[in-house]
Amino acid sequence: MTANGRTSTAPDVADVVALGESMVTFLPSRPGRLADVPSFDRAIGGAESNVACVLAAAGHSVRWVGRVGADGFGDHLVEAIGGYGVDVRAVRRDPARPTGIYFRTAGDRATDAHEVAYYRAGSAASAMSAGTMDLDAIRSGRILHLSGITPALSADCLGLTRELTARRPGRPLVSFDVNHRPGLWRDAGHGHGPEVLLELARGADLVFVGDDEARDAWGLDGPEAVRAALPEPELLVVKQGATGATAFHGAPGPSGADQVTSVPALHVDVVAAVGAGDAFAAGFLSATLRDLPVRDRLRHGHLMAAAALTVPGDLATPPARDHADRLAALDDTAWGRLRLGPGWTQDGERPGDRTGEGADEEVRTP
Repeated sequence: MTANGRTSTAPDVADVVALGESMVTFLPSRPGRLADVPSFDRAIGGAESNVACVLAAAGHSVRWVGRVGADGFGDHLVEAIGGYGVDVRAVRRDPARPTGIYFRTAGDRATDAHEVAYYRAGSAASAMSAGTMDLDAIRSGRILHLSGITPALSADCLGLTRELTARRPGRPLVSFDVNHRPGLWRDAGHGHGPEVLLELARGADLVFVGDDEARDAWGLDGPEAVRAALPEPELLVVKQGATGATAFHGAPGPSGADQVTSVPALHVDVVAAVGAGDAFAAGFLSATLRDLPVRDRLRHGHLMAAAALTVPGDLATPPARDHADRLAALDDTAWGRLRLGPGWTQDGERPGDRTGEGADEEVRTP
């Protein structure tokens, strides 16, 4: 039984538990304004469930915990996410609230022409709280992965996230992806987004944040400024887009300074700039579970992001573990020459694909 008297649906320990809202996504059948697109294809979307799906596809035991409507869209989400090998037994069904959905255009999300129409207000996920969710199942992983999207959904969701990021003995390692979404907070009415996100990040053990969102949310410019504002997490990863990523980690020395590891991003033939942030987090968490050095964790993050960038949708087939390990082990010169294109995750043994240790020429896959 759980602390609140309910039977725990998933008491066994998983590598990672990811909590958050997943929605049904409608992708346009052709480019153009939403007003002009005649039909859409159905998919799934959600930062935390994306991370869960990538980790499961990479061979980890993963549980997604969320709340969906007792409707057909909820059925689709549970079945689709479960189809990736994710444990969905702790997902709650809400008979009174619908599953969230959204529509988006086919264009790059970074352009002004990109449109997204969300229909998530009053969704089943917005009713997540410490009283409506199975806290034992949520805390049953080696790592608990959260994001800043959940606390923006409702006051109850904020309360739940505060409960999970409170520093208590025996909790799992808490991973928090800031995921600052100004539009969600603009209509939230239960807190100022930047302040809330900073508070929650300070309670986490591992934090992911983009340098662009740190600048927009907190007015911080550069990884060092972000670390100065977030000294509490044991490990802080600042993502710097096409430049790379910087991690602050380790026990501070007498000067108070901790270790800093930076890894440049890969050269990627981008198909669609969607899903890369979630994939990066999944790659980093996968390497963390294997206790790899921080440099290799960052490299696995970049490799997973490259997999997402070279497919049209949010979710991509990750590279086989031995293939990713070979690439992550390249020396700095070979890593800098690496260029990845569509299909690169499917075969790590193609002629001319020199991914072994000491490779001294550009590695390019078609």
